[in-house]
Amino acid sequence: MNMPRVVARETLDHLAEDDPDAQRSRRDLQRVHLAMGTRGILLRALAGSNVRHTGTGVLRLLELGAGDGSLMLGVARQWEAQGKSLDRAQGKAQWPLVEITLLDRQRLVTPATLAAFAKVGWTATVQVVDVLDWALDALSQPEQGIFARWDAIVANLFIHHFEESQLAALLAAIEARSNCFFACEPRRARLALAGSHLIGAIGANSVTREDAVLSVHAGFRGMEISALWPGQLEQWLLKEYSAGLFSHCFIAERAIFGQTVPS
Repeated sequence: MNMPRVVARETLDHLAEDDPDAQRSRRDLQRVHLAMGTRGILLRALAGSNVRHTGTGVLRLLELGAGDGSLMLGVARQWEAQGKSLDRAQGKAQWPLVEITLLDRQRLVTPATLAAFAKVGWTATVQVVDVLDWALDALSQPEQGIFARWDAIVANLFIHHFEESQLAALLAAIEARSNCFFACEPRRARLALAGSHLIGAIGANSVTREDAVLSVHAGFRGMEISALWPGQLEQWLLKEYSAGLFSHCFIAERAIFGQTVPS
């Protein structure tokens, strides 16, 4: 499908936190993630990588554009269940403790959500900052505090919001601060576009219906994200692939996990 990538302003990104349409649309997104299978896609990517072998017993995650945190909470619940199952089968602990920072420019994560993370053994904190400001600071500040290196950074239906120049800057910050990056984004393809026009079937409101179509037009295909990755290819393992009916995924992992490969 010859459809050039077009990034357009999406309504939800510019509505106030307490706007009723925004609140409804965020609930819609939970159903969108369910329909796309995002939770399972993310969990399989993390479990299939070397990310859980940190050597410290604590896995430090950062989610960019975390929204209300509900998607990663679902991942946390499945992660705990899967880890316990493997531990029982293998007779020893295999999965690390997890510390996650939920980064978004709006404060949408509730105390109840933070408590739910704690219930499954994850330590969750919230960072309210614009991601492009985070990227600028992450590249210029010493590796300390919120700018320290992360074992993994994840983004879900998020990086398609950015034009190539902004995305390149964001990827540079991610490369400098992480050992692994995973993104699950809209696939720019005929089937995904058709699905975006039918999203009202799951009860989505007008904001979600409009934004879904724009998201597909801003989505990815082929090796478009890999082409913008700033790291030296001999230091990184890159994979870009389709998942399910509507998702386009990208994963970058250091060739030697947890270490910086000498240049």
